[in-house]
Amino acid sequence: MRKGLFITLEGVDGVGKTTQALLLKAHFEQQGHEVVHTAEPGGTELGKKIRQLLLDPSHKELSPMTEILLYAADRAQHVHEKVRPALAAGKTVICERFVDSSLAYQGYGLGLELEAIRAVNHWATGGLVPDLTIYLDADPAFCLARTKRDRIAQRTLEYYSRVREGFLALAEADPGRFKVVSARGTREEVAARVLRAMEGEVL
Repeated sequence: MRKGLFITLEGVDGVGKTTQALLLKAHFEQQGHEVVHTAEPGGTELGKKIRQLLLDPSHKELSPMTEILLYAADRAQHVHEKVRPALAAGKTVICERFVDSSLAYQGYGLGLELEAIRAVNHWATGGLVPDLTIYLDADPAFCLARTKRDRIAQRTLEYYSRVREGFLALAEADPGRFKVVSARGTREEVAARVLRAMEGEVL
């Protein structure tokens, strides 16, 4: 695997992104690579404060536009402070969620304009695009049973069905970057699927 790769993991809440990110990190480290594992929102100290605002169930007044901009602000700081420096140092970055989450959640889920979301995030990230995106796919009803029910996770199953459809549409539109992996089964079974999906790409 070449150095300085940016790999993202996507999927609805509760699908198992953290588990698979950590297993993938361990796999690469066993091969002698330096790996940074991070996540959005909240990948920096400033981002942790933004995350609290975004996920606090008491903030029912938060508008969809404000939600998009807060995620973009978190992402801008994250890319500036953590992601780009790690990539520049030749490290592999494994990140839970990136721009595709905003497109799926606020675009397909809330019905906001996809091109506007792309534009603000292009500005926030300086045009950074992952080298590879692993989309962990599962029925939202199965995933949501495992969440903590924060402000976003309290949304309806219909909303999460639209989010899933959005992720699948994004994957279909960009098959060179996306790898769709079933998230059902044991964590070891899913991890094996992830590695098989990546064969010939970065391994």
